[in-house]
Amino acid sequence: MTVIRIIYNIPKRNMEKRITGHTELMALIAKPIRHSISPAMQNAGFRKLGLDYAYLAFEIDEEDLENTLLGLKAMKVRGCNVSMPYKTAVIPYLDHLSPAAKLIGAVNTIVNDHGVLTGHITDGTGLMSALKDAGEDPIGKKMVIVGCGGAATAIAIQAAIDGVKELIIYNKKDRFFPNALETAKKITDNTQAKITVKDLDDLEALKADMHSSQYFINATNVGMVPMDGISYIPDLSYFRPELFVVDIIYNPQKTKLLEMAETAGCKFMNGLNMLLWQGAASFKLWTNQDMPIDYVKEEIGFK
Repeated sequence: MTVIRIIYNIPKRNMEKRITGHTELMALIAKPIRHSISPAMQNAGFRKLGLDYAYLAFEIDEEDLENTLLGLKAMKVRGCNVSMPYKTAVIPYLDHLSPAAKLIGAVNTIVNDHGVLTGHITDGTGLMSALKDAGEDPIGKKMVIVGCGGAATAIAIQAAIDGVKELIIYNKKDRFFPNALETAKKITDNTQAKITVKDLDDLEALKADMHSSQYFINATNVGMVPMDGISYIPDLSYFRPELFVVDIIYNPQKTKLLEMAETAGCKFMNGLNMLLWQGAASFKLWTNQDMPIDYVKEEIGFK
């Protein structure tokens, strides 16, 4: 059995020695956000390349979202990451969207060019790069994705664009289910991938698809603190050793889903590597420089 495990140990740094009157601000907005390691990652990259930026996390309420974006403009914040639950809610307050963000309908990166805010999405490229970094090649294969939010949509569309042969999206038939159907239409209209949307409560179909797929992606918050210890997969019979399981959650590092995958003999990966690579894409958009990936991994303690 091969186990892919990513851990981190964030070093303490004296940021006051690096911040000057010229230092520009980068930000992360979400709720909750105190668990995030994005500040440690981005600041490590800035430090290594000698870039005079400081990246801070801000936990904001939804009713303050518009004022937060206005504040980014007023303070000339160069860039911002956006995480759950604001990846779609932030769009009305932006001036422009990248083609990918417009297609996906979600934003996780904002670039401020002299007061003009442009939204980008790097979730999908982050996941695909993380799989490649783990030695995986999903091109031409079958992938099951659970969820239809901003991250799930970005992953599904990017996977289809990159060449994943068949995608099956599972979600409960709740008020968000139409999002999955809309994503399927976008994939059908813009790519060659085969796409199907199914009800997550159809456990018989889910088991059959997991048995015939090479990749299984949880792109929901089920299993994340404070919902840790929960999985929508009933038992180990749904897994097989040939299935590569990804949970985009990284707090906890090993969710109930990944514990089950490990017990079943599957290769698996949590959300830390995806976070690293989507962060690297954001870093490039803000600075026009490549994040020093190996240095950041070493500094944060990714293994």
